[in-house]
Amino acid sequence: MAEGTYDLYFAMQNLNRTTIKYAADMIKVGMNLADVKALCENYLLENGADLFWYWDVGAFVFAGDETAVSVSGKDYKVPDKTIQKNDIITIDLSPQKNNIWGDYARTLVFENGVLCDETDNIKNDEWRRGLQMEEYLHKTLIDVATPDMTFEELYYFMNDLIVKKGFLNLDFLGNLGHSIVKHKNDRIYTEKGNLKRLSDVEMFTFEPHISIPDSQYGYKREDIYYFDNSKLIKL
Repeated sequence: MAEGTYDLYFAMQNLNRTTIKYAADMIKVGMNLADVKALCENYLLENGADLFWYWDVGAFVFAGDETAVSVSGKDYKVPDKTIQKNDIITIDLSPQKNNIWGDYARTLVFENGVLCDETDNIKNDEWRRGLQMEEYLHKTLIDVATPDMTFEELYYFMNDLIVKKGFLNLDFLGNLGHSIVKHKNDRIYTEKGNLKRLSDVEMFTFEPHISIPDSQYGYKREDIYYFDNSKLIKL
């Protein structure tokens, strides 16, 4: 990847990171999810984004049992919910600037009205396990991905691992991510039947949306990855 191109994508992804930190500082118990969405989207636009590449929505926000819902962006409507004292919130960001995308998601946990900064300190056992599993999946991706691995091979490996660890893949299409391109209809996916190699694209997302069987809660963590000298790197 050209150095200048990397810098542009890194800037968008860094904007996502700072947006989540900003939102985490600003979200309060009793806040409506529509206000959380507006908070994030305004911050993105005020700090470098010019548009939102995924169905013109900059922040997909879910809370409580809505975190287990998997829906296409074109069908998304902000859930009519408010943040509770003990709550789980997923924020999925899709900013762009000059057709350079950012793509990033995090699930946040509030306990007794306070954001839990460290996953291991979360008292709710189920929520802690869900976020620990997300971190484990991303670490495993770094360990197992090679330039010659196909998207289908990654799909099978990760879905098998998710089941083996006692979780479910909630994605409405069953995939785990997509390539980063200029137009959303040009994306290819980490799905069955995709025999393209991971290194055939400049960058791709990894975004497992998982749950524990029979649970009302879901967990999501999304980052962008690329290869540098055959080593997979998080953008």
